[in-house]
Amino acid sequence: MSDPVTPALPATAPAPGLAVVDRLRNWDAAPVFEVIEFQGEVTLVVPREHLKPVCSYLKSEPGLEFNFLSDVSVMDRFPIEPRFDVNYHLLSISTRQTVRLRVRLDGGDARVESVTPIWPTAEWHEREIFDLFGVRFAGHPDLRRILMPDNWEGHPLRKDFPTEGFR
Repeated sequence: MSDPVTPALPATAPAPGLAVVDRLRNWDAAPVFEVIEFQGEVTLVVPREHLKPVCSYLKSEPGLEFNFLSDVSVMDRFPIEPRFDVNYHLLSISTRQTVRLRVRLDGGDARVESVTPIWPTAEWHEREIFDLFGVRFAGHPDLRRILMPDNWEGHPLRKDFPTEGFR
């Protein structure tokens, strides 16, 4: 019997999102605080004061056109500061690329500008995050609770929220 032939492993190609990083750095290097590449996914850590201009650029720039905000999520890293990571998951339908933007926020100052003027679907995502984590979105058109009752005290998905509620 002959030995089985082992197929050659494909060369590791850089993640497609890294081209987005290059374009963004050529436009303005200041907003790219950190680039995280893991398992073919690219995350750009952006200071909160640069979030809205970066989002506008990524949506409107020809060849990028990240026209779909698929999700906004939060990670509470309590007791570590900065406490919150707000993640914006973007998709360019025309180029079939994805990229994630991450904004890190301190627990004592958990606020960032709303991206609702750029992607209207952010309105619901931001309301949910405000309701469950207490992150505030400046310039949001209707920032109020969406899941919890209006008289609810606190934000139930924070890691320091008592599991049995406040007493």
